[in-house]
Amino acid sequence: MKLERVRALAWKEWREIVRDRLFFALAFVVPALLMVLFGYGLSFDVENVPFALIDHDRSVQSRDYGYRFIGSRYFDFKGYAADEADAYDLIAGGEVRAVLVIPPGFGRDLAQGRPARVQTLIDGTFPNRALTIRGYVSAINAERSLDSAANYLAARSGTPYADVRARLQPVSLEVRYLFNEAVLSIWSLAPKLIMLILMISPPFLTALGVVREKENGSIFNIYASDISRGEFLLGKLAPYVAISCVNSLLLWLMAVGLYRVPFKGDFAFFALASMVYVACTTGIGLVVSVLVRTQIAAMIVTMVITLIPAVLYSGLIIPVASLSDAASFVAHAMPAMYYADIVAGCFLKGAGGAELWRPLLVLALYACALFAAGYALFSKRPAS
Repeated sequence: MKLERVRALAWKEWREIVRDRLFFALAFVVPALLMVLFGYGLSFDVENVPFALIDHDRSVQSRDYGYRFIGSRYFDFKGYAADEADAYDLIAGGEVRAVLVIPPGFGRDLAQGRPARVQTLIDGTFPNRALTIRGYVSAINAERSLDSAANYLAARSGTPYADVRARLQPVSLEVRYLFNEAVLSIWSLAPKLIMLILMISPPFLTALGVVREKENGSIFNIYASDISRGEFLLGKLAPYVAISCVNSLLLWLMAVGLYRVPFKGDFAFFALASMVYVACTTGIGLVVSVLVRTQIAAMIVTMVITLIPAVLYSGLIIPVASLSDAASFVAHAMPAMYYADIVAGCFLKGAGGAELWRPLLVLALYACALFAAGYALFSKRPAS
């Protein structure tokens, strides 16, 4: 293998990338654009839930109960509804996601120490969001119930309110969140978006770059030359690996600077892991490019085998531990899951090579296997 030939071919490929404005935009602009679109478009935070209130009781107790929801940062009060039919129309029209219904006699029942019932109507078209809203409602209701019981017993027994409340709640639960103290979904999403974009962009660029040679006929110059398969593949892929490494740095800067995600790990290890992952995803594009003949086919095949696994089987949306056995097997057979573990560990957990060497080793083996497959499948003999 002669490095002069590899450098010459890599320089030729770089000039073609720069000369083609559309391809240049795909290489450098689209990854950053995807980071912005996904970062601002995806959010699992459930806050400022629009809700309405039906107060049939109109007592001091009912107003106090309603104000607990109105004053919460998790709810956005949109006004009062007249009745249940009006509430149904508000939810069906998408104006609110929940309606709190306080029945007549609510305040009287509380004053007399009897259980008081309330109803919450929740839009269930988004199940995960609906379950979270239900959790918020249950937490506020539990707090109000505890206050009501403490006030009633304190008034009947003459015991100070604080003492009664402490006795009613003998076990005090304090929750501390590790690694994502603010419990912000963007802190988890932004690092994994790096995984997603680097799974889409490098194979896409590589597949198009190689197949383009087939479509315009310039591949026959390679067939007729004395350049070896290894020299051609290295020279052809080197610019795409370099571009993707630059994009990984840009995406890291966007995650840290734009989305304010803390980076607690070893940057050198993160950079090494990103290079291995880029080599791995570039290898996917290489295998696709030697199997198809047109750029349209290359785009379709690449998107199918990269986008779907990266979204569904990497832990981006659904934790891998929550997947079925078959889905978990697919996740462990794809490189996206391993790099997702690495970026999450580097950004949020402060992990490095000592903790994450296993997924890095899997990615390295995956990259070697893909390049070996691409080398074996590529032939300098034109396909008949």
